[in-house]
Amino acid sequence: MTLNHYWQLLLEVMLPMTLLVVSGGVWRRYLADEQVRAIRSHIASITINLFAPALLFAAAASAHITVELLSVPALLATGILIGSGLLYWLLFRTRLGVALSLPTKTGLLLCGVFGNVLFMGYPLLHFLFGDDGVRYAAFADMGAATPLLWSLGVWMAIRLSGSGVRISNPIKTWLLLPPVWSFLLGASLSMMPIDTTPLVHAARFIGQPTVPIMLLMLGLTIPWRKLAPHPAVITVALFKIMLLPLMTWLVATYYFGTLREAQIAAVIESSVPTMLMALGLADKYALDVESVALTIAWSTVLFLISLPFWLWVLIR
Repeated sequence: MTLNHYWQLLLEVMLPMTLLVVSGGVWRRYLADEQVRAIRSHIASITINLFAPALLFAAAASAHITVELLSVPALLATGILIGSGLLYWLLFRTRLGVALSLPTKTGLLLCGVFGNVLFMGYPLLHFLFGDDGVRYAAFADMGAATPLLWSLGVWMAIRLSGSGVRISNPIKTWLLLPPVWSFLLGASLSMMPIDTTPLVHAARFIGQPTVPIMLLMLGLTIPWRKLAPHPAVITVALFKIMLLPLMTWLVATYYFGTLREAQIAAVIESSVPTMLMALGLADKYALDVESVALTIAWSTVLFLISLPFWLWVLIR
């Protein structure tokens, strides 16, 4: 990636993303905690039920599903699985987690392997690879990150935290989410001999607010006044944005040799900061919400430094 190309990325993608996060942080200063929770709830509801389904439908319905495209979720899933094992060992079997409670260690484990694949990856990959980049982000999210979160992630939250919290079947909950069936509907239509162009255009228009509104919510979520982290938070944040993509990159290089667009996209997706949904799971399963929020914050801030490194490694 040339200096000029990276400068364009900063101006066209990272600057508006940063301004949205900062705007959420400024807005939070004038709100009580109860108001912040209510706004986050409303934003999450409209995003999950309208904006994100439309965005994912448009990406899936316009995709030409190939082995190359499917390599993105396959590589991301492999990185998440390997990373889960390594981070579990670091948090539960070494001195790093010796002074931490089970809910804290479990929350940090989720933070270290599940990234903001759709909301951060979508604008980045769109800038780098155009419409193909949008499809990479959608398939990475629906084919790897989200199903693994609602299976492996929920299993870890229940079994490792010692909280004893139980809810309805998480797989059933995941399958009933509007983004899932809208993505599946779009993928099904993409394989049929029908013209979906009008539907894709309409869905893409409806889904446009998805990324901006979720970045605004990220700014509302970050605990700006309590950013002093303990060492485990910084370690997990660095694991998420540096070690996890390193493992994905090594796997991709081993299997594919010279990396093409799809494999580069998979590594970039594995390098994005901790996903916002980790905070929701922490609250639902009685994990350490404060440590999770801190890790989301620090992984997001440090991502501004790690992204140039990964772009230099992947795109020469």
